[in-house]
Order: sequence, then C-alpha cells, then structure tokens
Amino acid sequence: MNSYGLLNLWTQGDIVTRIVAVMLLVMSLLSWYVIVLKAWRLRQLMTMSSASKEFWHAQTFEDGLATLAPKEDNPYVSLAQEGAEAAAHHRQFRGDLHGALNISDWITSCLRRSIDDATVKLQAGLSVLASIGSTAPFVGLFGTVWGIYHALIGIASAGQASIDKVAGPVGEALIMTALGLVVAIPATLAYNALTRGNKAVLSKLNGFAHDVHAYFVTGGVVGRRDPQLKVAGEQ
Repeated sequence: MNSYGLLNLWTQGDIVTRIVAVMLLVMSLLSWYVIVLKAWRLRQLMTMSSASKEFWHAQTFEDGLATLAPKEDNPYVSLAQEGAEAAAHHRQFRGDLHGALNISDWITSCLRRSIDDATVKLQAGLSVLASIGSTAPFVGLFGTVWGIYHALIGIASAGQASIDKVAGPVGEALIMTALGLVVAIPATLAYNALTRGNKAVLSKLNGFAHDVHAYFVTGGVVGRRDPQLKVAGEQ
C-alpha cells in the first residue's frame, strides 16, 4: 500500500531497474543457500571431530574405524583409511619408485593429499560468498544511479521540481542501495565466520593425521606434530 515502497519501485521502474532487482534477489537467495549448507556441514564436522577422540581408545584399528560415524563423507575416516592403505602399499611394493622413500615420507605424502581434498571441500562455496559480499553493494548502487537518472529526466519533462515530485522517485531509487547492503552484509559476515570455522576444523584434521602417521610409522601416538603435515589453510 506504500506508494514509495518496493511494489511501486517494481511497477514504476524500467527494464534495467527490474533486472538489477532480480539480480539482487538471486544473489541473496544464493548466498543464504551457501550459508545454510556450509554452516550445517561445519556443524557436522565439529561433531565428527568430537567423535574422533574415541578412535584412539579402541583396542584395534578396525574397532577405531567403527567409532568414526558416519562413514560417508567423513574426513577422519578418509585419513585413517589413507594411512592404512599407504602403509600396506609401501610394504607390499617396495620395488616401485615410491619404495625409494622411507615409509614416513610416503605416509606423510598420502595423508597430505587427503587433507588437501578435505580443504578443497571445506572452501567450496566460500568464493561465492566473497564475490556476493564485494559486488552486491555496487549492483545496488548502479540501480540507485540509474533510478535517480530516470527520476530526474521525468521531473525535467514534467517541468516541476517541488519536494513531493522529487522525494518519491529519488527515494525509490535509494532503496536499491539499501537492498545491495542487505544482500552484502550477511554474505560478508558469513564468509568470515565460516573461514574461522574451517581453520579450526583443519587444525583438528592435522592433529588427527599426525597421530595416524605416528601410529603406522612408530606404532604409537606421540605428542609432537610432523611439520610436513601442516596445510596452507592453517595459520
């Protein structure tokens, strides 16, 4: 019912104004989809991290794997299985080229690849949030400039410049700037929060990978992390 609201902006705006409005709506929906999806995944990984502590209380390696649930898409299961397969493969095929590496270096390399895969999955979608957070304000600003331009043309054509003639069109155009900020602010805040959460998950994955490495190389879990297992995403 507001003559200066969003409905009036849509009905009175031209094709460019409507395209900008649709772009901002799509960007908002896409950013919230990524936010909800990544936040849910991060919560799952935190739960998996807590459950991984029970792995080292098991009596056998197989019993330890049984404590890691769920089995699907669990990076801790992937790390444990990668370590076991790397150790078995190295001992079985000593005549291959990788046999020139000692078992510690070979397992480290295999575990690093598994961590790199987990890192890629964690960071997937964050670039979308970063792009939306940085471009949405400018998309809204473009809509504002375009709306003010056409509002001024309309006012000039009518030959009237009273406040009631100026306030409506200009106010409707400024709504586009507000919409751009509404889209950008949640995307930027979510990007920062998810990045911090991912770093915490990667730190826990590196600690687990270090213990897996120590288990297959020395037969026991030690307290000092192999610096080679540190990934670029961990500060």
